[in-house]
Amino acid sequence: MQGLVPRDERELSVDLAADRISYLVLSYGVLAVAAYRSFVLDEAPWDLLALVIAAGTAGTAYRAVRGAASNRWVLVGLVSIAIAALVAAAIGLGLSS
Repeated sequence: MQGLVPRDERELSVDLAADRISYLVLSYGVLAVAAYRSFVLDEAPWDLLALVIAAGTAGTAYRAVRGAASNRWVLVGLVSIAIAALVAAAIGLGLSS
């Protein structure tokens, strides 16, 4: 049914922008719920945080497979992952001692 009406670039850009906004609302909403569960209810939020990480990984993998990732984009991603790993290790070592 979609093939009956031709789509232009404006419609495509609006669809992509709507998807981006939806993803941001969902991701930050899940992070807020994870923080609430962690700080207020004193529960482990790892299942919700894993969903956020899985969604980001899926989008990154799709861009990489389709060739939409520039060298600078990959470098920024790797540096972000390295910083996050260092912060996680520091927190983990701080909590265990």
